[in-house]
Amino acid sequence: MDLLLGNATLIDGTGSPARAADVAVTGGRIEAIGVPGSLVPTDGTEVVDLAGLVLAPGFIDIHTHYDAQILWDPNLTPSNWHGVTSVIMGNCGFGVAPTRPEHRDTIIRTLENVEGMSAEALEVGIDWCFETYPEYLAAIEALPKRLNVGAFIGHSPLRLFTVGGDERAATPEEVEQMCDLVREAMAAGAIGFSTSRQPAHQGAFGRPVPSRFAEVDEVAAIAGVLGELGAGVLQVSIGPGLFIDQFSELAVRYGIPVTWTALVTRADKPGAALRTVERGAALPGEVYPQIACRPIVMQIGMADPIPFAELDEWKEVLALPREERADLYRDQAWRDRARPATLEAWSQRWPKVSVEETGTHGELVGVPLDALAAERGTTPFDLLLDLALSDDMATRYRIVLENDGDDEVAELLADKRTLLGLSDAGAHATQLCDACYSTHLLGHWVRERGALSLEDAVWRLTGHPHQAFRIPERGLVQAGFHADLVAFDPATVGALPVERVHDQPGGTDRLVVRSTGIEHVWVNGTAVRTDGTDVDDVAPGRLVRS
Repeated sequence: MDLLLGNATLIDGTGSPARAADVAVTGGRIEAIGVPGSLVPTDGTEVVDLAGLVLAPGFIDIHTHYDAQILWDPNLTPSNWHGVTSVIMGNCGFGVAPTRPEHRDTIIRTLENVEGMSAEALEVGIDWCFETYPEYLAAIEALPKRLNVGAFIGHSPLRLFTVGGDERAATPEEVEQMCDLVREAMAAGAIGFSTSRQPAHQGAFGRPVPSRFAEVDEVAAIAGVLGELGAGVLQVSIGPGLFIDQFSELAVRYGIPVTWTALVTRADKPGAALRTVERGAALPGEVYPQIACRPIVMQIGMADPIPFAELDEWKEVLALPREERADLYRDQAWRDRARPATLEAWSQRWPKVSVEETGTHGELVGVPLDALAAERGTTPFDLLLDLALSDDMATRYRIVLENDGDDEVAELLADKRTLLGLSDAGAHATQLCDACYSTHLLGHWVRERGALSLEDAVWRLTGHPHQAFRIPERGLVQAGFHADLVAFDPATVGALPVERVHDQPGGTDRLVVRSTGIEHVWVNGTAVRTDGTDVDDVAPGRLVRS
């Protein structure tokens, strides 16, 4: 016995009631679970007293975008601060492999425009030691990682690799080539295939991302590879031609789990999210709508106006290099074209937009933009641009996009037909940080709101993703499972306020959130956090395969 965790309140990830227990770990796996005092340590056993703490399976974050960041930050911060022991990346059809050398800039610009990643950080931080997807996974497997990592093969890099930059339907031969590459990726350890048809996903140079040019039959053919292999998950960012009816059809036809993003609450459509759950549940097949437990709040500067990407006039902005976008904002002809569509599309959101960070407008921080515009006799659209231009584009705005109605979000969290995800960790790094979703769930929704039990919350973070994503031997405290474990204080666990740091390649910035109450974390039986402090120079993480 290598490790004995004693006197814990065990919540095992199945949804079963908490119980007092000791847990023994040997060789990186859970050896035994017993009532307190029933497991006897041997010579050399490390004993950790967990009195007053909850012991749970390590949390599994199913929706991250660490595909690039892991290459320069194998600690996978800030997820590792929040009890997360396994992350799944490659969501929404994006990633960095497979990528030919001539497409590297397109991949970087896609991640910049869609996922809000710093092009400078990507250019400095990515070691292009790979071209094919198996080569990329081999590089990830060889990295000394703090956490376990699973990865989808993304449709956009796959399509770019096969079809090139052509914005067209793939030929039958190209579809078959993509299917072969997905078979190759699955054999190398991919956890599934992801794609996007989301209209807001405007990629390199303001053009739609490559996956949006795929016909639905192309997606079905690739999903068929997962069915043929009897392994893997299909993850979809919704859009025209791919919604709950098609998800049901794909899940049934190929016998695969399908998960889709994003199911969020909207103030202008109360009850719509719950009605969507009901519609989907009435259809056959294993389909999981992904939900978030935090409001979708972004801090954006006008150099990266990602939330406006779905509007045609703003696609012109995204097509320009960042340093040229201010000139377009000064162009009165462009403003006259963009103003009506922007004001109409954002009519429900202007009251939820305010100045968050600024070098010259400190007195305006927190004031709703619509009220400020009315006071000044202008429009929120024009004021948004004018404030940014007068501050040399340094002003950042706080924008509440979705999911800000606690009552409806609580109903979604209580509905076990939904799957908790959408942290987006690794993406939108300068704009938001929801990598803390796990500690927010435990602090806000369990302790403060009482919206769900501690047992259900832990199941949401562990047993449910284990089931939906077919993650083998992780997500439960069960004999024989890998010893991915977290011990937290239910009275103090939570997420601290967002802070901006400058620790990315090239000195670029990002937002991070730290935690409270996460006392101990073990990954594959190795301590990576002890007494609330990260352990230095440990890298027990492994590649998670389907």
